[in-house]
Amino acid sequence: MIMKYINEINIKNRKVLIRVDYNIPIENGKILNDFRLRKSIETINYCLSQNCSVILMSHLGRPDSQDEKFSLEPIVDFLEETFKVFIHFSDDCISNESLNISNKLLPKEIHLLENLRFYNNELDNDHLFAKKLSEHADIFVNDAFGTSHRKHASNSAIMNYFKVKSFGFLIKKEFKYLSEAISKTSKHVLIVGGLKVSSKIKLIENFLDKTSHILIGGAMAFTFLKAKGINVGNSFVENDMLEVAKNILDISKSKNINLVLPVDVVCANNLNSKSRVCNVSDIKKDECGFDIGPETSLIFEMFLNDAKSIIWNGPLGAFEYPDFATSSQSISSIVKNATINNEAVSIIGGGDTVSAIEEYGSIDGYTHVSTGGGASLKLLSGETLEIINSWNEYEK
Repeated sequence: MIMKYINEINIKNRKVLIRVDYNIPIENGKILNDFRLRKSIETINYCLSQNCSVILMSHLGRPDSQDEKFSLEPIVDFLEETFKVFIHFSDDCISNESLNISNKLLPKEIHLLENLRFYNNELDNDHLFAKKLSEHADIFVNDAFGTSHRKHASNSAIMNYFKVKSFGFLIKKEFKYLSEAISKTSKHVLIVGGLKVSSKIKLIENFLDKTSHILIGGAMAFTFLKAKGINVGNSFVENDMLEVAKNILDISKSKNINLVLPVDVVCANNLNSKSRVCNVSDIKKDECGFDIGPETSLIFEMFLNDAKSIIWNGPLGAFEYPDFATSSQSISSIVKNATINNEAVSIIGGGDTVSAIEEYGSIDGYTHVSTGGGASLKLLSGETLEIINSWNEYEK
């Protein structure tokens, strides 16, 4: 079944329920990062240009109950400033009061519903809950890429209750860039970081026929280093993944793929103790590696400067700590320069990778920065997202 996008259906003068992803950091009512909010603007603006009444729904965090700190109300100011209209806000997503507001909503007005996860029914993909949500509008548009790998009521079961439905412009862009990345025959340079080999193994395996270089950093690098027989001190290692790592190293060698591991690291006894740079073979038994070293960054730079396509998923160090953020800063600048000056296509996986870039710089300048961590990882790993399974199941 072919996916439909919002510009391919008639939404003029209709009530449109948009599943957005407003799962953003909010502290004491203050928005700390509006990246995902900004990414929702195009689809909302399109609906307003078509004289639609717009109802927005999202989750925020993982609340155990209707906890005020997980309320979406702080987002109202951003929406009012962006769209220059009064934002109707409901403190519930399926109450009679919220449905009445949606029913009375005029063209070009916006109604923001309260956190979907204030109801456990959302996580349970509950059909009665989804049916109640569907009563807000005539048309459903899913534009929440960040939850597209989840089977939840607001992006799965809800599709059963709309004859007219589509995906928004954000999901369209995410699929364009991420799908092209895994379908192109041209060789990519793949940067992989993060904590665990186990969480990235499918990604690496999926690119063994699509890449010329795999640059590995983050804590997961120590599992590969130990698999090569290198003593990595007290660094984090997945011992149950050592054979898998060895197999990846062997396959890479047989396919003439340059799998590059760190040659030096920034290590310390713990994240808050004094750090030092050392060769990977010189890590002391009570030390942990928390970042790739400057020599490794230079080696990575050599390959990235010649790259035509770069895919980066996972931070290269414990970037939350200044002593271990250098590589994430330098590699992000190198990838950005390759994009701007060498016309390389750069795709940045969501989640922690985006956080690492934003911590010390700007996300502008890259070809595509994904809004989804788990979703982008799953798609780049060659897996089918739940929103596609649900679309195929419920499309009429």
